[in-house]
Amino acid sequence: MTQTDESKISEERREALRYALAIGSGAALAAATVAPARAEDAADNTLDRVRAAGVMRIAVLPGELPYFNKDLASGTWSGMCIEMANDIAKLLDVKLDYIESTYGNSILDLQANKIDVGFALNPTPQRALVVDFCGAVFHHPFGAMLKKGMEAKTWADINKPEVKIAVDVGSANEAVARRFAPNATIKSLKSRDEVMLEMSSGRVDCVVNALVLGLTAIAKNPNLGTYKILQTPSVAIPSSMAVRRESDKRWRDFLAVWVDYNRGIGQMREWFVKGLALSNVKPEDVPVELNI
Repeated sequence: MTQTDESKISEERREALRYALAIGSGAALAAATVAPARAEDAADNTLDRVRAAGVMRIAVLPGELPYFNKDLASGTWSGMCIEMANDIAKLLDVKLDYIESTYGNSILDLQANKIDVGFALNPTPQRALVVDFCGAVFHHPFGAMLKKGMEAKTWADINKPEVKIAVDVGSANEAVARRFAPNATIKSLKSRDEVMLEMSSGRVDCVVNALVLGLTAIAKNPNLGTYKILQTPSVAIPSSMAVRRESDKRWRDFLAVWVDYNRGIGQMREWFVKGLALSNVKPEDVPVELNI
């Protein structure tokens, strides 16, 4: 090939690139300038794998209402996260495969490629080092179960030495109580059951816990009192969906858009309230302050 021929080919290539830029053809420009994707990148792709297999594997957590509930007689699953998973599966035209797990093991299951998505997980900095999160499904507020006759609207209202608070040791409930009501008399107990026993027996004035725990406990035993989301400040921890860390981010990005869309149209709150109903929580008992 002569130097003239090489110059002619180079000029034709430059013209092709200019043409791609002029007409805004991303595909043409990418074909001319980007090297082919590596084989390992193409394989590391949950979205394509789920659609090709026709199955989406999800972690399910027995007894974790309002997110998961299993009917022991029929084996049927229900709850907020099942509603979410069904909607995603319908959109992708795939079936669901249920893998029983726990909150902690959901992260390990993602890393081991046993599941494709984990639900109702708090996106802590430690977890974000090993998995990806898909945006906040909702922000789970904290407040207090108050004994009958007790009134409180802010953390300052219970941050007093004469106020006795029960929490389960080592939990987020304890961390929140000690941070925002450090002057109260805080009793740390081994389990949630012990906490509820203290409350029902009248040995404490209130229980600091997350909204779901408070609402479901009072639905089971209305004599415990009332639940209030406390303000000044507003304390809430995001609840999210997690996916396996991979180079191709289309699965994560798809689910993040799905979350934003369904929050925007009020669908998330509807699923949440429906899940709470499984614990006999009435829709009117769900505080309007719930950011979902």
